[in-house]
Amino acid sequence: MYYVYILASARHGTLYIGVTNNPARRLAQHKTGKGSKFAQAYKVFRLVYVEGYDRPSDAIAREKQLKKWNRDWKIRLIEADNPEWSDLSPLLVQGY
Repeated sequence: MYYVYILASARHGTLYIGVTNNPARRLAQHKTGKGSKFAQAYKVFRLVYVEGYDRPSDAIAREKQLKKWNRDWKIRLIEADNPEWSDLSPLLVQGY
């Protein structure tokens, strides 16, 4: 599986959109400073949204699409599934 994910610094804070085939590993990389320099600089570590795809090309296309969206659309997308902006990273233990 391949995943498109959105990280946030806080509720309505700075957002980061990425794609990975291993969300637990990628989130750990972000938190330890080995992921995106942007995420590290802006402390964007809270996993607030995830979508799964069977094909990497579909996940990459969705990531590119979301990156073009305006901020309000991204916030509505997050709040549709996660209105409290809870950190979803504990779900990684259960597997997506």
